[in-house]
Amino acid sequence: MDTPRIVILTGPTATGKTALAIEFATRYGADIISADSRQVYRYLDIGTAKPTAEQQAAVPHHLINVINPDEQFDGARFRTDAHRIIAEASQRGKRILVAGGTGLYLRALTRGLFDGPPANPPLRAQLEEHERTEGKGFLHRWLSRVDPPTAARLHPNDVLRQVRALEVFLLTEIPMSRWQQEHGFRERPFPTLLLSLMCDRETLYRRIEARCRQMLRDGLVEELRQVWAMGYDPALPVFQTIGYAQMGAVLQGRLGQEDALTQMATETKRLAKRQLTWLRVEPNVRWFAPVQEREMATEIEKFWQREELKIESAGH
Repeated sequence: MDTPRIVILTGPTATGKTALAIEFATRYGADIISADSRQVYRYLDIGTAKPTAEQQAAVPHHLINVINPDEQFDGARFRTDAHRIIAEASQRGKRILVAGGTGLYLRALTRGLFDGPPANPPLRAQLEEHERTEGKGFLHRWLSRVDPPTAARLHPNDVLRQVRALEVFLLTEIPMSRWQQEHGFRERPFPTLLLSLMCDRETLYRRIEARCRQMLRDGLVEELRQVWAMGYDPALPVFQTIGYAQMGAVLQGRLGQEDALTQMATETKRLAKRQLTWLRVEPNVRWFAPVQEREMATEIEKFWQREELKIESAGH
C-alpha cells in the first residue's frame, strides 16, 4: 500500500482553520485529525474553540474529547494515535486532513520526536514542589536561564512542559533545545502538504478580540463553573491555560469580567505570536490569507492527484 499523503492546515489562532478544514474535508472526502493540545479534553468546549456538535457530525473528527481534565496527553501520544488513525483511514480508502495550531503535535506527526531520557517521577515531584513553594513562574525563570530557546516557546503557565525540559537538563546536563537540534527531526513518515493561514496583525488581533468576547457570550464562565462542580481541581494544568485561567480568577473573585477578558485577549495574541514564530522556521510552509480558499483548494487537488496518478499507474 502506498504511503498516505497528508494535508495539514495550520496557522495562528483565530484565523479560521476549523471552518476551512471542514469545507476541504467535505469536498475531498477526508477525515479530520485535530492537532490541538486542548481539544483533546472532554467538557471544555467553548474555551478550546472545538468544532460544534453539528460540524463534528458532518465530518468525522479524531482526537477531540479523548481524555478527562485530570489526565495527560503529550506529543508522543498524539503521534502514536495519529499514526494509527491515518493507517486505519488509509485502509478504508479515506484521506486525512490535519487541522490545528499546536506546533509540537504537527512536528511530532511529520518529523518525529526527541525521546530523551525516561521520566524520573521523584525529580518531577521535586520540580512541581518548587513551583508551589517558590511561587508561580519559578520554573519558567529557571528554564530561561538554562535553556532560553525552550523557555521562549513555552507559555509561563505550561508547567507540565517546563518540568520535562528541566528534567532533561538536570538528568543529562544538556538543554532540551540542543537535544532537539541534534536529533534533527529527521523522520518523514508521510508526504505532507503544509498550508498555513495568515492575515495582517491588525486583522488578526481584531479577530482574536472578537473571538474572546464571543466565548464569554457563549458561556465560558459557566462552562468552567460546571467542570469545577464535577469535582476537578482548579489547580489542574488545563485550567491554567488561556481563557480558563482568566475566568477562573473571575469565579474566585480575583478579577472582574472585563479585566479578565482583556487579559485573555492579550494572552491569546501572545499565543498567536508564538505560533507564528514556530511556523516561520518550519520548512515548506505555504502561506495563504483566509480568503484564498480557491488557491488552497488548487494546491490540495494537485497534491492529492499525485496519489491518484500513482494508484492508476499501478493498476495498468
